[in-house]
Amino acid sequence: PSSDCVVAEQLCLSDSTCNATYRTLENCALAKTHLLSLDHDSRVRCLNAELDLGNSSLLHCKCHRRTKRQEHCLRVFWTVHSSMTDGYFNLETSPYENPANEEHWKTDYNKLAALVSGKNCSQLAGDATNPCLRATHVCNLSKKCFRLRTDYASICTKGAGSEDVCDRRKCHRGLRNFFEKVPEDFTKRILFCPCQDEFCGERRRKTIVPDCSFQYDTKPNCLWLLDSCLEDHICKSRLADFQQNCQPVDMSPDGCSLHNHAACLQAYMGMIGTPMTPNYVSNSSVEVSLWCTCENSGNQKEKCDQILGMFESNKCL
Repeated sequence: PSSDCVVAEQLCLSDSTCNATYRTLENCALAKTHLLSLDHDSRVRCLNAELDLGNSSLLHCKCHRRTKRQEHCLRVFWTVHSSMTDGYFNLETSPYENPANEEHWKTDYNKLAALVSGKNCSQLAGDATNPCLRATHVCNLSKKCFRLRTDYASICTKGAGSEDVCDRRKCHRGLRNFFEKVPEDFTKRILFCPCQDEFCGERRRKTIVPDCSFQYDTKPNCLWLLDSCLEDHICKSRLADFQQNCQPVDMSPDGCSLHNHAACLQAYMGMIGTPMTPNYVSNSSVEVSLWCTCENSGNQKEKCDQILGMFESNKCL
């Protein structure tokens, strides 16, 4: 059986029994997306349809990051696994292939290192004390990194300083494009550059143009942020991936259940450009948070604190 959800869907649709079951699950997922409450019989029908898939490749399929069919693939995954999000934010499993199983993205970083040590030496000479500035200059030496960084920066700064409000959806899409299509050798250096002073920290904090991508005029409730995320296939998938790869464990020496900090950082980067975009909270620390509050959460305060705590007090991250 294929591990790719798009291929698995095609196989299922070519079989009349699987096709009928899958169409039932599509209706169940659609009802959930529109927040329609299902009656008891409908819920039973949806659960039975999921069970009827048995060992179908649909039930075990995964998606790949950095592919054109990613959104289609994620829609298929959540159609089959829609019962996982039944009123609770713990999504249990990531729809993405384990990073170790994914094709290694080759980069031309060695070639750029040679450029840096050669003709561009004078340009980078003053960057020794500011790793974030240096990472940006190295990005500029790659046509792809420079183009996609310029793209999101221009979109995310439109409307800044005027009465116009920036187009947050386009800004988020530009950020996702950058972090998905540019090799991680560049993106990780820009986002996680180590800083010793506030000037460097300011540049790191502003990497994602937070005035547009991160901040609202007033902080929304974190539960509202979560609802916005669960209505979006990409955000829901990135959140599931983040929960799986950044699961904190108090008893573990490194505070991480999977002991894979690279996978956790990759999952964190995946959250940028979604409704639940995180960012650094100041210029003088590496603490991160969501732009939301748990005030006025009523009897859901504990759940709200959990959502915020995934970023603010996550030892694994």
